[in-house]
Amino acid sequence: MAQRGVLGIVLAGGAGKRLMPLTADRAKPAVPFGGIYRLVDFVLSNLVNADYLRIVVLTQYKSHSLDRHISLTWRMSTLLGNYVTPVPAQQRLGPRWFQGSADAIYQSLNLVYDEQPEYVVVFGADHVYRMDPAQMLDQHIASGAGVTVAGIRVPRAQASSFGVIETRDGRRIDAFLEKPADPPSVPDDPNTAYASMGNYVFTTDVLLDAVSKDAYDEGSVHDMGGNIIPMLVANGQAHVYDFADNEIPGVTDRDRGYWRDVGTIEAYHDAHMDLVSVLPVFNLYNRHWPILTHTPPLPPAKFVHDEPGRTGHAIESLVSPGCIISGGQVRRSVLSPGVLVHSRAEVEGCVLLHGVNVGQGAKVVRTIADKGVVIPPGATIGVDSEHDRARGFHISDSGIVVIGKGQTVPPP
Repeated sequence: MAQRGVLGIVLAGGAGKRLMPLTADRAKPAVPFGGIYRLVDFVLSNLVNADYLRIVVLTQYKSHSLDRHISLTWRMSTLLGNYVTPVPAQQRLGPRWFQGSADAIYQSLNLVYDEQPEYVVVFGADHVYRMDPAQMLDQHIASGAGVTVAGIRVPRAQASSFGVIETRDGRRIDAFLEKPADPPSVPDDPNTAYASMGNYVFTTDVLLDAVSKDAYDEGSVHDMGGNIIPMLVANGQAHVYDFADNEIPGVTDRDRGYWRDVGTIEAYHDAHMDLVSVLPVFNLYNRHWPILTHTPPLPPAKFVHDEPGRTGHAIESLVSPGCIISGGQVRRSVLSPGVLVHSRAEVEGCVLLHGVNVGQGAKVVRTIADKGVVIPPGATIGVDSEHDRARGFHISDSGIVVIGKGQTVPPP
């Protein structure tokens, strides 16, 4: 039975500019991941697996792809009053869009008033992980906190890239610091810090009061992590939940506590490579806590040709339905539905999205291709060269080449 006293709010309005060109036509939470998923599927799966079945997804930036995916995929039982529904910026309070994540909630408070939950779970929409939010809510209720912030342990030397939680007793948050130069450590490990995961559990009255006060603060940027949480820390109402305490059925020792922010091309690529090894760093095969999605009615992946030198191979790779490996070599790669790899083509360390056609003789190395890309016979996509830059490819700092939607890659 669904937990009726809880409303889930998923913040899905970010532009995701650092993932361009993958976000040229879609919001960041709608970016494909792992072949058959969208990024938003991870947070929604976590909420639904925890029996939180009343969820609103606040959208804004290029939301059509995201809206369509949610509408087609995430259908709950209306007979029981359950739902997952996208809610765009509605300009209920005047002719303006969402000014930040806190403002998005403030402008959507009618959804909270309609549902009248005891608690509101506010999660981001663009991280890859498994988590049982019910365990976090249990701690929140037991502590009597106004808000509980999920914290993940990271090496202190790397914590300057995150919002960092300072706590002396391991529970009450004493300070919430945005990308500090000298991050505070957790109480039991001087070399580790708590980074905020961007996941929050609120007692409803506390959330309503906080976002309403923030709305009238002219100096605020109306951000959950930047404004709301520091406000509640100052009031002594904020606690931390240690993500390391979260127990998920079916996890392995290798993927226990896995969480990735895939906000850059490099992180997006690396997170895909976490999926493909024999013992994956993040295991998609956990049936006890499944990542749910909609798979289009495509035929199974097909490997064709059994002639010397033309036998298709896929090693440490994920090959989605509708793919055809026509004698090509695929290594440590993720192929989304509909990818065609021709004879003698070599694909290694790549993420190829929907509809990519890798031509005969092509060699594709550490490349992320958006849907509709055609790579004709004889093409070679390099790792980092002036020749590639002249073609208009996006080349990341780590040498990953990103090819945009619909682009034809000519032979060298």
